[in-house]
Amino acid sequence: MSEHKSDISGWLVRRATWHLWAVLGVLLGALVMRTARVTSDGGMDNAIVVRAARVWLGGGSPYDDPHFLYLPSAVLAAAPQALIPRGLLGVLVPVVVTGCLVGGWVCALRVHGVPLRSRFAALGLIGLAVGFAPFAHLVLLGNWTATAVLALPLGLLLAARGRWVAAGAVIGAAIALKPLLAPVGLLFVFARQWRGLGVMVGVPVVASVGAALLLPDPAGFFTRTLPFLLGGDDGFVRLYEASLVAVLPRVGVPGAVAGGIGLVAAGVGAGCAYGRWRRGDEGARRLVETAAGLMLSAFLVSRPSYDHYLLAVVPLLVAGVLSEGAVARGVWFWVSLVPQLPGVTWPYLEAVQRRAFRDAVTLCGVAVTVAVRGVRSGGDVSPPPPLPVPSSRGSTPSTPPASSRGT
Repeated sequence: MSEHKSDISGWLVRRATWHLWAVLGVLLGALVMRTARVTSDGGMDNAIVVRAARVWLGGGSPYDDPHFLYLPSAVLAAAPQALIPRGLLGVLVPVVVTGCLVGGWVCALRVHGVPLRSRFAALGLIGLAVGFAPFAHLVLLGNWTATAVLALPLGLLLAARGRWVAAGAVIGAAIALKPLLAPVGLLFVFARQWRGLGVMVGVPVVASVGAALLLPDPAGFFTRTLPFLLGGDDGFVRLYEASLVAVLPRVGVPGAVAGGIGLVAAGVGAGCAYGRWRRGDEGARRLVETAAGLMLSAFLVSRPSYDHYLLAVVPLLVAGVLSEGAVARGVWFWVSLVPQLPGVTWPYLEAVQRRAFRDAVTLCGVAVTVAVRGVRSGGDVSPPPPLPVPSSRGSTPSTPPASSRGT
C-alpha cells in the first residue's frame, strides 16, 4: 500500500493521528463497560460454557445441558473461568472478546499489507464497532466465536507467509474451542498442504479425546450434542438461526425442501471457492476469498448459524478494500451489510426473534457476492505495462517494444 497515491486509498494508508485512536479507545471501552454492567458470567453464551465447566467440576456431565454445543476440550478450557469470582469474570470476558476482535482486525490488515498505524486501520475498526451490529452483539454475548474471529486471519497470515503447519495449529486450536472453522480444512486440501491439514485435524482430536477421558460421559458429544445439532428441534434456538435450512421453513417452505436448497447453495458456494483458488494468483487475496467462500457456504446450511458468525469473514474482506479488484470494492457487498446497521427499524422485523431474516439476507448477499466475484475476477491478472526506462540517446523515456516484454 502506497501513501503517495492521489486517490482516497493514499489518504487512508497515511499515519493516523492520536485523535482517531482516542475515539476508537473510547468506543471499545464503552462497549466493554456496558457489557460488564448488564451481563453476568461474561455474557449469556459464555455462561453456558462456564456452567458446563462448573457441572463437570462438581462431578456431573456438561452435556446434560442441550445448549452446550462444544467439543470436550472446551470444558477444560472453561474450567479456569469457573474458579473466577463472577464480578471479575463479568469484566474479563468482554475485555478478552474485544481483544480477539481487535487482534483479528490487526491480522486481517497484515494479510492485505495495510499499515497498522494507518487511518484505515483506525477508521475500519471504528466502522465495524459502530456500524456492524454483530460486533457489539458478540461482545454482549461473550460467545466463543471470538476465538475464530482471531484465529482465521492469523492462520491465513501464516499461510500467506508459507507457514502452513503453524496455520494448521492455530486453526486447529480454535476448532478445539469451537468447531466453527472446520470448513477451512478444504483450503488446505485445495493447496495440497497435507502436513498443515494433519495438524489442523490432529490438534482438536487429541485435545478432545484427552478431555473426554476426564468426563463422566466421554461420548456425550456424539450421543447428545450431534443428534441435537442434526435434528434442530430446539424451537428457541431456531428463532435466531440465519441459515437457509432454518429460515426458509419459517416462511412456509417444507423442511426437506429447505434442506435441499441449503445443501445445493452450500455446494455451489464451495465450488465457486474452489474455482477462485484454481483461477487466482498467488497473493494473499486468493487465500482470503477462498476461505471466505468456504465459510459462508457452510453458514448457509449449518445448524446453528448466527449473525456473529459473519465476524469470521466480514472484517477479513473489509480489510482488503484498498486492493484493486477486492470483493469489498463491489457495491453489492455493502448493500448486503445494510440489514446489520444498528438502530434501524425494519418493518415487520422489529421483534428480536425476527432478526434472523435480516441476518439471512446479509449472509446470502455476502455469500453470493464472494462467489460471483471469485468466478468473474479470479482469473489470471495481466501484468501491468512496464514502466518507461530512460533512453541512452536522449532524455525522453522509452518503453520496451511489445515483443520484448514477455508473456
